[in-house]
Amino acid sequence: MDLLLGVILLLTTVVVANIIHLIYPKIPLSIYQIVAGVLLASLPTATTNFTMHPELFMMVIIAPLMFNDGQNQSFHYLSRNFRSILSIAVALALVTVIIAGTVLHLALPQTFPFALAFMLAAIITPTDAVAVKSITSSMSVPENVDGALEYESLFNDASGIVLLDLALAAYQSGDFSIGYGLWIFVYVFFGGIIFGAILGSLLIKLRIELMRSHVDIGSIVIPINVMTPIVIYWLAEELHFSGILAVVAAGVVHSILYNRLQLTSTKVQIATTTTWSIISDALNGLVFVLLGVLLPQVLKRTSLANLGRLFIISLVLYLIMTVMRYCWVRFKLVKIDSHRNQLNRDSILMAIGGIHGTITLSLAFSLPVMINHHAFAFRNSMIMIAAIVILISLLVGAIVYPILLPAKTQSYTPAEFRQQLIATVQYALNQLRSQTKHSPEQAVVIDQLSTQMNQYHQFNQQRYNQLMNRAHKVEMQTLDRLNEENTITDREANFYAQFVSHAILRNNQHGLLEYFQLLWHRLKWHRFRRNHLHHHLVANPQLAVDPQQPLLAVKQQRQAILKVLKVVTKNVENYLQSIENTTNANEVALVRRVYLQQVQLFSRGQDLDADVITGLFIEAFQWEHSFVQEQLASGQLSQELANALNEKISTDELVYAQSLD
Repeated sequence: MDLLLGVILLLTTVVVANIIHLIYPKIPLSIYQIVAGVLLASLPTATTNFTMHPELFMMVIIAPLMFNDGQNQSFHYLSRNFRSILSIAVALALVTVIIAGTVLHLALPQTFPFALAFMLAAIITPTDAVAVKSITSSMSVPENVDGALEYESLFNDASGIVLLDLALAAYQSGDFSIGYGLWIFVYVFFGGIIFGAILGSLLIKLRIELMRSHVDIGSIVIPINVMTPIVIYWLAEELHFSGILAVVAAGVVHSILYNRLQLTSTKVQIATTTTWSIISDALNGLVFVLLGVLLPQVLKRTSLANLGRLFIISLVLYLIMTVMRYCWVRFKLVKIDSHRNQLNRDSILMAIGGIHGTITLSLAFSLPVMINHHAFAFRNSMIMIAAIVILISLLVGAIVYPILLPAKTQSYTPAEFRQQLIATVQYALNQLRSQTKHSPEQAVVIDQLSTQMNQYHQFNQQRYNQLMNRAHKVEMQTLDRLNEENTITDREANFYAQFVSHAILRNNQHGLLEYFQLLWHRLKWHRFRRNHLHHHLVANPQLAVDPQQPLLAVKQQRQAILKVLKVVTKNVENYLQSIENTTNANEVALVRRVYLQQVQLFSRGQDLDADVITGLFIEAFQWEHSFVQEQLASGQLSQELANALNEKISTDELVYAQSLD
């Protein structure tokens, strides 16, 4: 029960941090999450005293994250940049560990023997592209730098893990063989890639066979996809391969599947992408919240004097790694396709982009508590150094990147997008009204299409009340005219008057004038009804004692109201169409919905033609796309805005298509 409550608290903290970031996005999301974790740890409950289990953490959190990163990579891009990947993810990681470890040992030989220094250097070597993106989400990062940072973090995690294992083995045994170490590195590194690629291929074949058997459904494919990284990581570790590289390789192989599927199995692909997006965001948030929760625990075991010493060590190690990264790019030891005049800028961006996060934290907590039957005295200090390096890299990135990078700009503002979307939907609605006859199916489609605008419109209660008042005036005027023209009887007018009066009285925003007008109409129609009923009963006295008369009266009353309501709704619709614009579109749609629901209420038993509704929806979406293309061709829209509108329309179209299942 404590574990379940702890997970709920962690997820709640992630959500709260995300909400605060939405309100004030200038501070990186990862910083919010770390601070939220620290605050969570301060709660007076034992539930927040989490214990890090490194193996479980790597398998349940890190493996799915790395698998998802692999799924989002382009195999063509990775194969084209294979040499660059080896350079920055393997060679740079190896050289950094050697140089940082050597400097640390030479500076503090009594505290850090070679093996221990290399262990610490291996822990802080892996980078985190997600942490970089949390900082640069609102900035325009050069594509070559962004791609290099992403594939570096995809593979240098495994380099750090393998190097840590080698250093740990050397520290435990007190001996290290270069030949044996090289063999282990090759076995673990490339064995993990090959093993993951093979299992990934087998799972792809399984999915293809399921598709051929017409079983490509979300309830089977998505659970298999979600469980894949956990299973592959566990099997790879059992065979002493790199579990991280295995899940990355499997993810890359899966990315090939998605490229080949293209438009086949679209529904499952979209559901899978959405599922992984949610899982990835939640797991990344959990990692940084956990860092915040565990920081107080580590600080409690660290004296103030030792904390200052650890901070200096962390700062020196961070500077060494940053300088190494700058030199590696500046002197073209890795090719990231930088222009000659941009090489220095890109080198600085790559250096600052060496931000640490999930893997560094998990490696630090994976250090054993006992080594050779003795307590590992340096464990807490190394965890503290890793945490400080993470915080320094995040803070430096949050400060320097906004200085070096311009903010992302769009060729349109949110207000322009909303205005053009409303105009697009209104065009489709007008085409729908003009090219088809008025019908219940048409009213349903118009109402549903109007919801496309709701997400981007702030509801105005005062405007809605004013529109409802005007619509009720149209109702009463229509009723007067129908009664004067003898289109409806006095009795039908009275029935409808009772119905509309209840609707008006439910709206407490009406003024005194509207109530007097309503009262006048009620008195007039009530007098007409009494006269009509008196003459009708004199002519047909048997109706007064007929036991079936109450049921017949109810049925006649419903038919009378429906008869009048259809005429009234048409007139209200014409009025709303005449005054509708991009400002009041949402309120107009809500008023229109009120009258549609009234018609549906009194039309029970009348079936709607689903095929007609589907056809109208297809036509409407086509009109929306056509309108966007016409506006783009005429220069009224930018290409970026047109793409955003078409994406919104296509998403709505897909949602409607899925609702037909």
